[in-house]
Amino acid sequence: MALVTVAKLARDAAKGGYAVGAFNLNNMEILQAVIAAAEEERSPVILQASQGGLKYAGIDYIVAMARVAAEQASVPVALNLDHGTSFEQAMQCIRKGFSAVMIDGSKLPLQDNIALVKRVVDVAHAVGVSVEAELGKIGGTEDDIVVADKDAMMTDPDEAAQFVKQAGPDLLAVAIGTAHGVYKGEPRLDFERLAQIKKRVDIPLVLHGASGVSDEAIRNACQMGISKINIDTELRVAFSKTVQETLEKSPNEIDPRKILGPARDAMKQVVREKMRLFGCSGKA
Repeated sequence: MALVTVAKLARDAAKGGYAVGAFNLNNMEILQAVIAAAEEERSPVILQASQGGLKYAGIDYIVAMARVAAEQASVPVALNLDHGTSFEQAMQCIRKGFSAVMIDGSKLPLQDNIALVKRVVDVAHAVGVSVEAELGKIGGTEDDIVVADKDAMMTDPDEAAQFVKQAGPDLLAVAIGTAHGVYKGEPRLDFERLAQIKKRVDIPLVLHGASGVSDEAIRNACQMGISKINIDTELRVAFSKTVQETLEKSPNEIDPRKILGPARDAMKQVVREKMRLFGCSGKA
């Protein structure tokens, strides 16, 4: 089937009380792992391309791989720009065939963030592409984007209501205590803040930096209104760990299929576990 929008998947998730997993795409093995997991779990799925993914694989390869996957899959698949850095980049992704874009103006003053998101929304909605925005700063590192812990700022519920009303995004990524990358300690999510945001905002909410958050916290977040959850770091860990183990067992191995195949299987297992945790298994 053709690529679907993230908004469609997230709205269904919001109604059903679950979240759809969004997994960052960097190469063919990750794509195959994510799609295979989605098929086996009968789950809708979101493929994402970050700044690093776009630089590494190239936008044309990313779109081509995602389109082939969606056409051959029997479950709904979306392709989303993750942490878009500018209006121009969002437009490029839309022209190339992305079904959704995230424009990240969270480092900007509130009114500038609103203006940027609204500009993207006006164009994207005209051609059937959904838009995710971010309010508040999520700590850690997302490829080239770094937010120091001291600069991480929680999403203000009242500002969230104003932001959604004026900018008009389809989804809102909120800062409630998560961080990108590997956690230095145990993350503690501000569920009261999430509840207050949910009361004021009537669009699906997104949780970034979910790799490493406890299963209990993830379940609570899904029950309280999180409808899209981003996962990247745990895929990288599974990939690198398995490649290292494979080469330790067979140091003379030179066949990339035998080196990367087990890593693909390991990533698929991580994705399947996440889909069950998020509650999106069986929802395709």
